[in-house]
Amino acid sequence: MRDINDAMDLLLSKLEAWGRQAVLLLPNILVALLVLVLTFFLARIIRNWLEKFMGRFSHSAALNNLALTIIYVIMLAIGFFMALNVVGLDKLVVSLLAGVGIIGLALGFAFQDIAANFIAGIIIAVRKPFRVGDLIETNDYVGTIEHITLRTIDIRQVTGEMVWLPNKMVFENPVTNFSVLGSRRVDLEVGISYGEDLEQVQQVVIEALQEVKNRMGDREIQVMYDAFGDSSINFKARFWIHYEKQIDYVSAKSDAIIRIKKAFDENNILIPFPIRTLDFAIKGGDKLSEELKTALSASGKNGQQLGDSGQ
Repeated sequence: MRDINDAMDLLLSKLEAWGRQAVLLLPNILVALLVLVLTFFLARIIRNWLEKFMGRFSHSAALNNLALTIIYVIMLAIGFFMALNVVGLDKLVVSLLAGVGIIGLALGFAFQDIAANFIAGIIIAVRKPFRVGDLIETNDYVGTIEHITLRTIDIRQVTGEMVWLPNKMVFENPVTNFSVLGSRRVDLEVGISYGEDLEQVQQVVIEALQEVKNRMGDREIQVMYDAFGDSSINFKARFWIHYEKQIDYVSAKSDAIIRIKKAFDENNILIPFPIRTLDFAIKGGDKLSEELKTALSASGKNGQQLGDSGQ
């Protein structure tokens, strides 16, 4: 019975001491709450002001949201630690900072691929090597950029499929941007007969390509011979076009092929078919010419026999 009374007295004394401590800390608690309220209020005001300010200098919504979120979280963390310091929980602040560091390190190892994509997304957003609407080629994919986020680049291929490429893959591999300059060169490979006048062919092709769709008039049309083929002399016709979308390139190339074919028909210029020579001679056997002579003589004899029998 005495032990129970002693325990109750100890408990009451502890509660009484805590009550006195709470009363002494009450002003500090009120100040800490006031600090938190002011921190939330000021953080929101500063964030709204920065949002309007950053929109004048950066047109990347993803990058702006990331920067604003980081600033907002930092301001809230500062206010929270200040409130704990007012209450007198300095050791708790140190423990929290150490815990945040350890947790951040563990998460960094666990989600290193996500972190790599995130950092690559930030670098891409800052450097801006391409924009939404550009036609690019990267990692064996060719398509138009639909969205750019801090994790992926969303590409719609020319055949219609959507591809979500992680930023790390795009950042670490070569990227060809077909839209950045607003122009593109079209190369056509053509073959003509060995009997044609090569200089005349050059002139005919240059004249035929003058009015090709979207052609840049200030860039020279080039017709250059580059190879003796098996059945033709091959050349490349090159010209530049104004380029915004893939259809500009495809339609210009198609129009050029049509115009060259019409010009060749009008000037009797031959585009030869592949020529194949077949040799039926087999080592130790008879040649095809000898086989034909034998067959013809046999057919003649058969015809004569039929004539004699008819008589």
